[in-house]
Amino acid sequence: MAISSLFLYCFLCLWLGHAVLRLEASHHVYRSLQTYSELTSSHHHPDTEPYRTGYHFQPPKNWINDPNGPLIYKGIYHLFYQYNPKGVVWGNIVWAHSTSTDLVNWTPHDAAIFPSQPSDINGCWSGSATILPSGKPVILYTGINPQNQQVQNLAYPKNLSDPFLREWVKVPQNPLMAPTQANHINASSFRDPTTAWLGPDKRWRVIIGSKQNQRGLAILYRSKDFLSWVKAKHPLHSAKKTGMWECPDFFPVSIHGQNGLDSSENGPAVKHVLKASLDNTKHEYYTIGTYNIDKDIYIPDKGSVESDSGLRYDYGKFYASKTFFDSSKNRRILWGWINESSSVEGDIKKGWSGLQAIPRTLWLAKSGKQLVQWPVQEIEKLRGKTVKLPSTVLKGGSVREVVGVTAAQADVEITFGISDFKKAEVLDPSWTDPQLLCGQKSATVKGSLGPFGLYVLASKDLKEYTAVFYRIFKANNKYVVLLCSDQSRSSLNKDNDKTTYGAFVKVDPLREKLSLRNLIDHSIVESFGGEGKACITARVYPTLAIDDDAHLYAFNYGTEDVKITGSAWSLKTAKIN
Repeated sequence: MAISSLFLYCFLCLWLGHAVLRLEASHHVYRSLQTYSELTSSHHHPDTEPYRTGYHFQPPKNWINDPNGPLIYKGIYHLFYQYNPKGVVWGNIVWAHSTSTDLVNWTPHDAAIFPSQPSDINGCWSGSATILPSGKPVILYTGINPQNQQVQNLAYPKNLSDPFLREWVKVPQNPLMAPTQANHINASSFRDPTTAWLGPDKRWRVIIGSKQNQRGLAILYRSKDFLSWVKAKHPLHSAKKTGMWECPDFFPVSIHGQNGLDSSENGPAVKHVLKASLDNTKHEYYTIGTYNIDKDIYIPDKGSVESDSGLRYDYGKFYASKTFFDSSKNRRILWGWINESSSVEGDIKKGWSGLQAIPRTLWLAKSGKQLVQWPVQEIEKLRGKTVKLPSTVLKGGSVREVVGVTAAQADVEITFGISDFKKAEVLDPSWTDPQLLCGQKSATVKGSLGPFGLYVLASKDLKEYTAVFYRIFKANNKYVVLLCSDQSRSSLNKDNDKTTYGAFVKVDPLREKLSLRNLIDHSIVESFGGEGKACITARVYPTLAIDDDAHLYAFNYGTEDVKITGSAWSLKTAKIN
């Protein structure tokens, strides 16, 4: 797109107040927006404060996107993130920095990385942290040079005795990796280095996201000293017709148990995960496979694909995610950026845009065919008194309020029991897209086994609610479980994106309990189905169901009875920035 038409496009988007820009990649350069954003650095308006979250990570104001370089150092967790200090739209990006001892309460520090060298003078974009064998952390990140090429740079802490790692120094050799005519790298699609890993040959390896035409690439580099990097002949992996691979992530998972592994682990008890955030679809996909260290290639398992039929961490708003190994608790933790569903005008009024999902612990399911995610245990420290939901039969067509819980800021765990599966609706073989299916069979469409679940952030009269629910279908000799997050009635505000999301959950309802956990936080609902086998994150902005006027209901709009049991907790507000 030519610059003049890009400017016109951006101007029209902003003028119309539509959420078009919201869906753009986390890294597109809107030069024309930079000046605009400087005019829009706003302070909070009391009438829009209800959308501020109580325990999700966000700065006091302005635009944020990708989580960057998460790590633990001397017992302190560090989160860096893409941040615009001057406004509510993308632009002027620096690496903002906050620290925590518990992944719940966060203290802000000055920006860690900002444009200061020719190799990053036009922007400091995403990257990752690696802990060297000496215990020293280093950061590889993408910079934009004076020719507007994407290049890779290195920074290290100025003072290793400072547990807060407040100052970072860039090496004078930057950039360490750059596109040249000889290496055939696309200079406008070469970004987001991963955490590096060490091979048995004592060489470091790192991948950088790229594309050639529409083939997505994980370009592999090797180094003996972390300073001099040589591009490998072959990418670690690639896939045709997938477009640009943003924010790739490559890490090992244990075949046995839930413990995380250091990024350099490999062996017979280890599988590997390769995740790419696809610029074309704004969705993330991961595959599980084998890393052949001798050939330095990654081979996805049979049936593991990088496309719309592939696996996703989250089937809602969740992008540019990044994991790290938490050596203090032997777990792998996932961070993800959640963008807005409001219009640009709405964001300017709020004075902020974007936040981070609750960090999730990640491990390989017993089946070996998918990952499981669960909110980090520390979030449970915010739980207030428990409201028990005694075992109750929800008759077809009934709604029951869950009282005694702060419905705008809560943690709800509920289990559904079905005794009779005979009347399950038959799954049409053409119903392969869960999001489409949830849109067609919304919470207001009566079924047999479902829809049953929760109305969250609901108004007293149910004029507004976000419905998170299950439906069960019969297919051949098995049952198929569909989880939906239906936002079609989430807000009376017509400017919001109210897409309905869906995911198939790999559980057998005959043998396993059907569980649902929801983290509700004013304008966000993170849903974990099947004990973390499917996750859906929604951004909602109710106009009626705000603060004390928000309610929580269990419902069953199917014809068959469903037994429910569970607990709900009001969550205290975390200290964030």
